[in-house]
Amino acid sequence: MKWFFSNLIVVVWAVIFGEIIGYIGGTLEKMTYDPMTVGAITAVAAFVAVNGIWFMNREGRKQASSAK
Repeated sequence: MKWFFSNLIVVVWAVIFGEIIGYIGGTLEKMTYDPMTVGAITAVAAFVAVNGIWFMNREGRKQASSAK
């Protein structure tokens, strides 16, 4: 359950920040702003980034715990 809720918090904050940055960027570039697209892209990117970093670092944690 901890893994699920930690990923949920990351996705929620990524969507919030993505919406803000997407709105500002769309306004500065004079582009149309689509909140659903921006939210989906930032949610997926945050999920992949956080879990990718965790999985890449998993081997290092195993070696550190066995060295103790």
